[in-house]
Amino acid sequence: MPKVMPCSRFTDFDINLFLAGKHFRLYEKFGSHIMEHEGVRGTYFAVWAPSAKKVSVVGDFNDWKENVHELNVRWDKSGVWEGFIPNVGKGNIYKYKITSHHNNIKTEKADPYARRSEHPPHTASIVWEDHYQWKDENWMSKRKKNNALDAPHSVYEVHLGSWKRHETEDRFMSYVELADDLVTYVKKMKFTHVELMPIMEFPYDPSWGYQITGYFAPTSRFGYPEEFKFLVDTLHKNDIGVLLDWVPSHFPEDAHGLGYFDGSCLYEHPDRRKGYHHDWKSLIFNYGRNEVKSFLISNALFWFDQYHADGLRVDAVASMLFLDYSRKDGEWEPNIHGGRENLDAVAFIKEMNEAVYSNYPDVQNIAEESTAFPMVSRPTFSGGLGFGMKWMMGWMHDTLEYFSKPPIYRQYHQNDLTFSMTYAFSENFMLPLSHDEVVYGKRSILGRMPGDEWQRFANLRLLYSYMFTHPGGKLLFMGCEFGQSNEWNFRQSLDWHLLDSQYHQGIQNLIIDLNNLYRTEPAMYEQQFSGEGFEWIAYDDHKNSVLVYMRKGKDPKDVVIVACNMTPIPMITYGIGVPHKGKLEEIFNSDAMAYNGTGDFKNKVFTAKKAVLHNRGYSAEITIPPLGMVAFKYVEMIQSSKKHLNKSVEKKDVKVIKSSNKKVGKLISEPNSSSKEKDKKNTDETKNKIQVADKSPKVISSEKRIKK
Repeated sequence: MPKVMPCSRFTDFDINLFLAGKHFRLYEKFGSHIMEHEGVRGTYFAVWAPSAKKVSVVGDFNDWKENVHELNVRWDKSGVWEGFIPNVGKGNIYKYKITSHHNNIKTEKADPYARRSEHPPHTASIVWEDHYQWKDENWMSKRKKNNALDAPHSVYEVHLGSWKRHETEDRFMSYVELADDLVTYVKKMKFTHVELMPIMEFPYDPSWGYQITGYFAPTSRFGYPEEFKFLVDTLHKNDIGVLLDWVPSHFPEDAHGLGYFDGSCLYEHPDRRKGYHHDWKSLIFNYGRNEVKSFLISNALFWFDQYHADGLRVDAVASMLFLDYSRKDGEWEPNIHGGRENLDAVAFIKEMNEAVYSNYPDVQNIAEESTAFPMVSRPTFSGGLGFGMKWMMGWMHDTLEYFSKPPIYRQYHQNDLTFSMTYAFSENFMLPLSHDEVVYGKRSILGRMPGDEWQRFANLRLLYSYMFTHPGGKLLFMGCEFGQSNEWNFRQSLDWHLLDSQYHQGIQNLIIDLNNLYRTEPAMYEQQFSGEGFEWIAYDDHKNSVLVYMRKGKDPKDVVIVACNMTPIPMITYGIGVPHKGKLEEIFNSDAMAYNGTGDFKNKVFTAKKAVLHNRGYSAEITIPPLGMVAFKYVEMIQSSKKHLNKSVEKKDVKVIKSSNKKVGKLISEPNSSSKEKDKKNTDETKNKIQVADKSPKVISSEKRIKK
């Protein structure tokens, strides 16, 4: 059997950069690379194991025998072991058998830089290469505009294993199958981006991908690496951006993973106070070690370089930033300044973001960070961490808490909603309703809504309408867009059968039109991260639980006025102050019949009067539906954009819901007659309740009289 031939892909400069923590393309050097050496075809292997005294490549090509193919250690004390093995090629399975200087400990590890891994529960690496020809030139040429901070960011968060399963075979859908069904669905729903929960190789399904063992390998659960490229390519060809969940915060202790790699704490911090997560039973990277920094930053760049990612959503940033994260007194040690910040992690995060944006200035890195750590989404040159955006966790908690309350109590909690505007522009915030909010007994988003069936769905429509008109990017977890009733279960498909119900179809239609409103109205996105893009009209009418505000674009003419009624009592002739004279037209109404609302509380075109209200010289009287949101625009500003608005808002009967089936025909079926009759009966009963409760409701705004 051919022996290992001396060979190296490293230059002295590569090694110096690696040891200095400045080599950010290590995937071009480490791992397995099919090549020709001295006229022979084979595979070059390279692995970092500085505490090893012997490293062998074992695999299906040598019967997994330890001493057949021993790699050579470099002479420069870098800890790099390398060599060329003839006749090994694409598809061969392998691991590294490592004998440590520490008590002759032996480990058998998957390749940290492998491009493909075996399908779990198998754990070996696979020699792989692909020559995929990308066809997303059009997207790549314009993604700087599409990913810019003044562009709409409406993100659909997806767990590929449970979005939709192959029904007849009860299995995962493949990357290729998802490139058909998922892409078609996301496009019809008008989301601008998808965010994929971790697709890097992981051993344990219940971790949802957040315990990674193969940082450079798309999981084999759904197909080959080039098939994942095909999925990304197809999304791009349909003008949909791709964000990937990335987990540099921790990794599992699985025997084939990074933990105790060469018999020493190589990737993890040796101090358990800094190197172990008690909550997640996982290891923490040693951010102060240069070679580890090179590994992680190379991995971040890898997904942009090789897979055309449009951004990384960085998981669990708070756990990286603080030494006392989820630790009791005595379980952590302050930094050199006596503080609780992990200075090594802070430095790593800044350097990672600098490397990403300097190499790929047309992408966005997004932090899942739940604390008040300052300037997370501000540039590093001004003292920030350098992220493009940050999840607005405070908004999420306050909003869900508010909407879970029966409307009668909401007048005492108006500040829960208005508080977000006191800090909304301190960061570039994305508003998340993510997978974390629909698991572990928290119930689905719909399940948190109070009231009878009609009110629960009306509350959900109002919540989404408020969310999409609040400043910031948007993120919805899969299933939320049609009102999934149950908590998310990663072991099964979403409950697509719910779309047989007009209630759930109504929510789906609502999200389509909210996405359309967000994407077509510059007032909704151009200044979404600036205080210039938002202005209160009425925030203090807690008695009626009404909020009124303006969203503003860069052009002073781009103004949308939004009014939300958080109670089931319709507000008729409700007075609001407006910016100037002119005619206004309703451009969105969450109570429309297209969304299974009543359709009874509409606003005709009306003219603002010269009368002072809310400290403005002009005012108007509007109707706000029960548990509803309405949005208005001046008529002269509508003409140029009206042709882009979704026509379903303008339809007057429930037949619009039927037409929605055509948009997602692959996923839903026609409602059966019994569910139609039940939904119509419930809706009619609710209308009657509203009419009986208040036959002639009339409310003037929080200011008692309009001053003439």
